[in-house]
Amino acid sequence: MSAFAPDHTLLAQRLSERFAGAAVIVAEPRGEITLEVAPAEWLAAALALRDEFGFEQCVDVSGVDYLSYGSDEWDTDVSSEGFSRGVEGKSAGRFRWGESPNGAADSKPERRFAAVAHLLSCQHNQRVRLKTFADNDDLPVVASLSVVWPGTNWFEREAFDLYGIVFEGHPDLRRILTDYGFVGHPFRKDFPLIGNVEVRYDADKRRVVYEPVSIDPRVGVPRVIRDDARYQTAVGEAAQREVK
Repeated sequence: MSAFAPDHTLLAQRLSERFAGAAVIVAEPRGEITLEVAPAEWLAAALALRDEFGFEQCVDVSGVDYLSYGSDEWDTDVSSEGFSRGVEGKSAGRFRWGESPNGAADSKPERRFAAVAHLLSCQHNQRVRLKTFADNDDLPVVASLSVVWPGTNWFEREAFDLYGIVFEGHPDLRRILTDYGFVGHPFRKDFPLIGNVEVRYDADKRRVVYEPVSIDPRVGVPRVIRDDARYQTAVGEAAQREVK
């Protein structure tokens, strides 16, 4: 094994032994490792990864909203009539302010909000993903990692701003991307894609004014990569000609 290609299997085994009550997930074939811990163990796990495993740097802390995770409003299956692109109902994001997505209560996940830290060990040439789910969806709270890696300060402010995740113990947890007085958290799946207000300059009032959004909700179109079926079609047609 080259020094530039560390054995992720060994690291996964060490993590499983050290964190007995946690889940160690390895995504193959890339060998990406995720250590998922309970929120009460989030800070302790971060300290252990830094001091015992040599992950001296946290390159990012992000939030995840699992509302409507796994559902898809676009049918991309091919049929004799082509590719279907039907859109029905009000899926996550595609509704006006004050409305709720269709089936939100039915599709509500068991655990909705997660915090994810991406760690780097330069000395061992390794990466690992540390993940935890907040206990309370109404007020998701996890411990701040700024006492372990001071550079996570702005990362956590971003996750708080966009997802509403509160990082307990953060020295200055304020919004960092949205405007002053912004209402809501725009990366949550139950936040309208069109937003709730729009901004324009009023020449009569000589100031910026906020007004309700005047456009209709838009649909987020996924980027779908489909296989080129021309070769398989040609082979099938040739086989049918031989049979005839």
